[in-house]
Amino acid sequence: MTDNVVPLFKDPDPEQPTAPPAPSLTSVPERAVKPRPVRVFARTGRAVVGAVKHERTRQVARVSVRHGSYVIGGTRIVARRAWDGRTGARYERLLRAAEAAGNYEAAGEWEERLHRFRTERHKRRMDLLTAPEKLVKGAAYGAGGSIGVLIAIGIALAIANKDVTDVITPLMALVELIRLLVTLVTILWGPLVAVGPWLALAGVWAVGRHRGAAPQWALPAHSRSDDAGAPITPSIVVTALRDLGVAPLRKAITEMGDAGAAMLGPIRIAGCGVEVDVTLPSGVSTQEVQGRRRKLAENLARHEHEVFIPLPTAARTVRLWIADSGALDEPIGPSPLVTDETLTADYTKGKAPWGQDLRGDAAALSLYQRHLLITGLSNQGKTAALRALALWLALDKSVEFRVADLKGAGDWAMFDELATILIQGPTDEHVIEATEMLEGLVVEMERRLQAPPGTKFHPLIGLVDEAQVAFMCPVKDDEGRPYGGSKATSRYFMAARKVHNQGRAVNVTLWQGTQDPTDQNLPKLVREGAHTRASLALGTESQARMALGDKAVDGGAAPNLLRPGLDKGTVVVASDGIKIPAGQASITVRTHYIDTETATAIAERAKALRDGVTTLHVIDQGEDRDALADIFGVLGDAPRVLTADVLKRLSALSEKTYGTWTPGDLKQVLEEAGAGPYKSDGRMVVGRERVARALSNRDGSGSASAEA
Repeated sequence: MTDNVVPLFKDPDPEQPTAPPAPSLTSVPERAVKPRPVRVFARTGRAVVGAVKHERTRQVARVSVRHGSYVIGGTRIVARRAWDGRTGARYERLLRAAEAAGNYEAAGEWEERLHRFRTERHKRRMDLLTAPEKLVKGAAYGAGGSIGVLIAIGIALAIANKDVTDVITPLMALVELIRLLVTLVTILWGPLVAVGPWLALAGVWAVGRHRGAAPQWALPAHSRSDDAGAPITPSIVVTALRDLGVAPLRKAITEMGDAGAAMLGPIRIAGCGVEVDVTLPSGVSTQEVQGRRRKLAENLARHEHEVFIPLPTAARTVRLWIADSGALDEPIGPSPLVTDETLTADYTKGKAPWGQDLRGDAAALSLYQRHLLITGLSNQGKTAALRALALWLALDKSVEFRVADLKGAGDWAMFDELATILIQGPTDEHVIEATEMLEGLVVEMERRLQAPPGTKFHPLIGLVDEAQVAFMCPVKDDEGRPYGGSKATSRYFMAARKVHNQGRAVNVTLWQGTQDPTDQNLPKLVREGAHTRASLALGTESQARMALGDKAVDGGAAPNLLRPGLDKGTVVVASDGIKIPAGQASITVRTHYIDTETATAIAERAKALRDGVTTLHVIDQGEDRDALADIFGVLGDAPRVLTADVLKRLSALSEKTYGTWTPGDLKQVLEEAGAGPYKSDGRMVVGRERVARALSNRDGSGSASAEA
């Protein structure tokens, strides 16, 4: 039967290849299936990474590291204090610091203190050798004396109680007290031994926590926030200097160690910040520190504009003024011109209340016989700063203003009936008017220069705002001379130079405001002719040198580091008319802002101090003039005016027509019209009523009489 069995599975023939099994729809290639251990390891790794990155895990890690660092740091601090108290390590650090700073006088003083400390320490140690003998003798004397006192007390008790056993009662009470103390110590010793280390651990933890001896990332969220605005301490200043990137400075501070603060003077509160003098180590120049102002500010957790580095008088010393964080972004108070309506000006002895310096002190500027130049980028407060000075000076009724506003936006409109000339507009025609206004200043200056010695003259201020428009004007006159430019043929340039050269001697001064200075729109000779030079925010250091001069910039002045738009009204001033700290070449002033409406109110107060000023708005361009009408116009509201003043006003009105007039020419015109000059108080005057009547008769109307 076995021979008839047919096998269901036939053994493969070893000599014939076996066909591969047919692929199954559910089969997976062997290489795509990961072994189970690999999959488990991957899942475990992802779980571990997720657990590590979880916020709770991070929080636990921060807490652990923070408190561990408190303990380690506190132990280090306590050990350092103990070591410093028992050894001369502190004196040695200060000695090395003084030597590294090149202050050998201080080094000698610290060496003397170290020697004195070691001498006294040696004496104390020698005293310890005889201390046991003295202690034993003292204890014996003390014990004998105490026993004697107790026996005496016992005898007194025995006599009082008539009981001889009371003699030893005080001694037994002492013995009982000693036994009780021993019992207490025996009971408390175990807990004290167990708790003592924990108390010591808590102590060093508290010290570490107080000193913040933990990494920033491990501190609580409210403590590890940005340290901007942190109080300035000696440690912060020294660290900031060390990390400034000056190799000799870093090496010197590293050698000083914790004694690097020996470089610093006292940190003084100065206005809205602090001030500290830093004596640099030998081999480090002040220029190296000044040139890294931005990095130093960042190291101090301040913005660049909140750190200033002027140079005091002491050699190899820089003075750091560090503002409180954000303090310079806060507005200053209103101008005294606004708050004190009784305020008046004194051109000769007074000073204009312009603003506040960075220390918060009032910054006042003397304008007496000083040509003034103020410049800056557009829309930084130049006109407001210049106008604030003019408004203060307008409160001195002896001062005459001639104003040319080559922007023409109405910023100087309040000087109508306050200035004898007011030009407002940006066109070439307005530049021509402004040029002739300056040439009128030159004529008046030359007239004053020819006056008898000792003659006193009222102050005359020529003010040109947006003067760059005049310097860039391409128009030429009938003789081919350009109004603008910086050559000897330029009429505006030459008039400004003449006033700069000699005007100050006879109280004729020129104020100019200009923007974005270049050699083309602010020539070198003009900008260097100003006694007071001020600059708002500028774009480059080269512009800062144009505005303030090389000396001021080399001394630390940096209007190019002011923030356009954010530091509006902040000016850097180089002038002998303002109080500048000793050793500095400039000062930074945050000027008071006076808006146009308030400026108009101040101008009205200035007008009330005067007898009435007729403002001339148009200057002759060469057309035919009506002499009698012009004379009537320059008389203003005054009933009579000196003939000399009438000539001066006519000259300002039209230099071409009236610049060469003499008193005889004026007399001839008036007499022909039937309004000749006459004497009043011994001086020749022109009567307004007479001129008005003459105009009325000539024109055949009563208009002039009505105006009178």
